[in-house]
Amino acid sequence: MIELAAEEPMSPVLPVVPEIVIGLICFGVVYFVFHKKLLPAINKALDERREAIEGGMEKAEAAQAEARQTLESYKEQLAEARHEAARMRQEAQEQGASLIAEMREEGQRQREELIAAGHAQIAADRKQAAELLRQDVGKLAIELAGRLVGESLEDHARQSRTIDRFLDDLEEQAGRSVPSESSEAGR
Repeated sequence: MIELAAEEPMSPVLPVVPEIVIGLICFGVVYFVFHKKLLPAINKALDERREAIEGGMEKAEAAQAEARQTLESYKEQLAEARHEAARMRQEAQEQGASLIAEMREEGQRQREELIAAGHAQIAADRKQAAELLRQDVGKLAIELAGRLVGESLEDHARQSRTIDRFLDDLEEQAGRSVPSESSEAGR
């Protein structure tokens, strides 16, 4: 029967006991080595990797928060710079307006000085012309008076008195005729 059992073919479904025992021993050795040596190294590497990732995420979040703060700071600085530029622009406009006003005042003052100088020059020219006219009229009046009177009026003092009296009479007559002319012009 033993021979029969040895000759009987083995069933492919039923395993051979020595192979099962050897397989279990090999599995135990591999499991023991894997559990004691490889698994802690793998877990350590995974923990380091997780910490690195979490640290990287924390660093990224910190960098992002810092970037937000920097952005806010730049926005504040930009707003301050815009405000400062607007203030400087306003000051420049005010200074320009005051400079223009000063230049207008200076131009007005210079114009008034020129007008006053012109009036003074005209008055001086008028006075000089009146003096020359007075002298010429006086000479003519003396000549005419000398011809009418028939005597020589060559005495200088007498000439001056005669000329002054004649011109005063002319000025009085002119003064009386001017108001009547201006009152007629007003009508």
